[in-house]
This record gives sequence, structure tokens and C-alpha cells, in this order.
Amino acid sequence: MLPRQATRQITVGDDRVGRVRIGGGLPDRAGRPTTPAPVSVQTMTAGYTHDVEACVTEINRLAAAGADIVRVAVPEKKDTDALREILPRVQVPIVADVHFHFQRALEAVDAGVHKIRLNPGNISDRAQVVDVIQACKARGLPIRIGVNEGSIIERRDKQKRMKELGQVFSDHKHGYLLAIMITKLEEYLDIFYEQDFHDIAISAKSMDAALVVDAYTEIAKRFNHPLHLGVTHAGPKETGAIRSVAALGGLLINGIGDTIRISYASDPVYEVEDGLELLYCLGLRERKGVDLIACPTCGRIQVDLFTLVQDVRKQLAQQVTVPLKVAVMGCIVNGPGEAEGADVAVFAGDRRGIIYVQGERVANVPEPEILDRLLAECLAFQDRVLRGEAKLGEKKVAIIPPDPIGELGSGVDKIARGQVESRAPLTIGRS
Repeated sequence: MLPRQATRQITVGDDRVGRVRIGGGLPDRAGRPTTPAPVSVQTMTAGYTHDVEACVTEINRLAAAGADIVRVAVPEKKDTDALREILPRVQVPIVADVHFHFQRALEAVDAGVHKIRLNPGNISDRAQVVDVIQACKARGLPIRIGVNEGSIIERRDKQKRMKELGQVFSDHKHGYLLAIMITKLEEYLDIFYEQDFHDIAISAKSMDAALVVDAYTEIAKRFNHPLHLGVTHAGPKETGAIRSVAALGGLLINGIGDTIRISYASDPVYEVEDGLELLYCLGLRERKGVDLIACPTCGRIQVDLFTLVQDVRKQLAQQVTVPLKVAVMGCIVNGPGEAEGADVAVFAGDRRGIIYVQGERVANVPEPEILDRLLAECLAFQDRVLRGEAKLGEKKVAIIPPDPIGELGSGVDKIARGQVESRAPLTIGRS
């Protein structure tokens, strides 16, 4: 497990939906030690909150995909009114995203929401912020302070806005913008500290991946509150995934970040799936389901590998629940070595595939049979794991690569015709 920066710990949720702990490592206010919680994955609904049926359906779909926490927008009173109907019908902690109208936060708290998100850029009136703080304090609810590049610049005072924008778009963009973010964050936090309120998470998002890294790195030096990582308006999934991982991966590797959202202009289920995969890859969450590895594009591939990989992924996603490592390799050059650490593996040759289970060869089948046999071996091995008869990641024997022109290589027919010489005793039979 990667080392984690110690922070205060907050809790989101209740007895009914469950409690998600965020951060940890520092003593709580009573002086009791806390253990850093696993990094949690958040997302946000794409539909209108006041559309109760659609909102409940979407929240439950996101929870089923693995979301630990789901955020909903509450721009109008009809949205906070809808929370009273939504909350009893979902099984995941809900965060109310509040902008401009502090009354929405008070209404959301009264409706039973589990956390509030405030933005210093558009709710800055001290008295209003204090009212929200006191309401959350009375219910034991945490608050996320979201310092967002898109809203942190002054928008009402035109002269102040022009001055700030002039600084942002100077040659020292990151330096000036970081100064604005941190200054406004410090000013906002002072209000919370004056009210003796410390159940706080912090975020500082931008669409610029490098700025996100700089902002969270500097904030982590100055504050001990848990950090919610994200790249805002990252774009469609195709490019947003790269932008998000470029920023979040480096931060997480360096121990910064306690909860994440990968943001796409797309179905938020993808945000959950990719957020979990990022944490799985870094060893920050225990994997659920298949860990699938496969060959990249290569001129040595002699089967329809890419179709095979997608078919394997789709079918195993529906049937495998244990963290089974499966390798689908397309040639006999790198395939055996790259597949060696897998629980179940196939590497292909001349329209055939050899299948291994924890290093032990179990089948040699023609291409049309590879998918069905591989799936059967995966499910059979999962059953053995669940019965306690096998352990994941326990290789029994080494995989010995076959002769490239032997039974899997394209040279079998040539050898038979006397066109090339065999370098080893030839075994033409299929098993």
C-alpha cells in the first residue's frame, strides 16, 4: 500500500446507508488514533434532482457500479424538497452541491442529506456561511470546501475581477492563481475555525492537470484536512481520462488525496469505473472482479486478439467477483513471460491458443474454441477459490515457451513439407 499523508478524518453517511470514512492518520478531537481510510470514489448525478424517479434510478445505478458517495445538484428549492423522497430510497451517502443560495444548504441539511459542498467563490457572506456551519454542526455533517478555478475569480466586482484575471493570465499563471486559491481558502477556513468546526474536506480543481498537481501539493503542505481530488471540466471520456489520470495518479502516488472524482462529459458510471480502476492499479483499493491484461498492437499476433479481449472482458465482468488476474496474449514471443503471473492465461499462436491455470498447462485449442474454454477455466478456478481449494496469485509451475515454429508456431506445415528444419523434436499432435 502506498504511504498516505496523515489528515483529520471525517465520516459521511449514517447507519442506514453506511458510513464512509475519508482521510485519517491524525488523532481525532478526543485524542484517539485514527487509521487512514481507503481512498473513496465519488461521482455526481447528471439528471435533475427534482425528477425524483430518475434521480433515484441514477443514484442506485451509480452505487451498483461501485460509487462510495454520490453528489446531487440542488440549485432550486424543488430540488431540496425532492431530497426527502430520494434519501429513503438509496443506499449510498448523498452530498448536496450548493451554489449561490445558502438556503439550499439549510434545506438539504433539514432533509437529511449526509454532507454539504460549498464554494467560496459564490457563497462568501460570512453570516450565511455561519448559518450553514451551525446547521451542519448540529447534525454532525461534514462540509467540503470546493475552491474551483472556474468560480474562484471575482465575478461581481468588475475592477477586482479585471485585476485578478490580469494576474491569472500573466506569465506566472500558476503562481498567481495558486495564491488566489490558497488566500481565499484560508479566509474561508477562518470562518469555520471561529465556529470550532473542523469536519472539513478541501478540493481545488482546475482543467489544467499541472495546476491541479501544484494546487493540491501546496494545499497539502498547509492544511491537515482530507483532500477531494479532481480535474474539473476535464472533457469527454476519451481525453478526460488522460487529463484526470495525469493529475490524480501523481498526487495519489505521493500520498496526497483521500477521495476522488474523475469527471467526464459522459455517463457518470464511467467516472466510477475509471476511478476504481485507478485506485486498483495503484494498490489503494482491493480489486473486485477481474484484473485483465492483454497484448498491445503487434505484428506478431496470429488470432483476432482484440475481439477476443473485449469478449473476455464483457463476459467475465458479469460472472467473476474475485480479483482474478487473467492474461490474454496474442503471440508466443512475449506472451508466456507476460502471462506468467496470471491466475488464468492464454497465449496464442497460429490460430490456436494454449491455456494455463496458475502456470499449469490445461488446454491447447483452435481459435474458435479459445473464448469458451478460457471462460470455463476462469469460472472453474473461481469456484475453487471460493471453496478454499486454491489461492489467487499462487503460481505452481513456470510457463515454458513453445518452439516458435513448433506446435503453436506457423512453421508446423512448413516443417512437414520439408521447407524449414525443426530445431527441436516436433510434436504435431493437438491436445
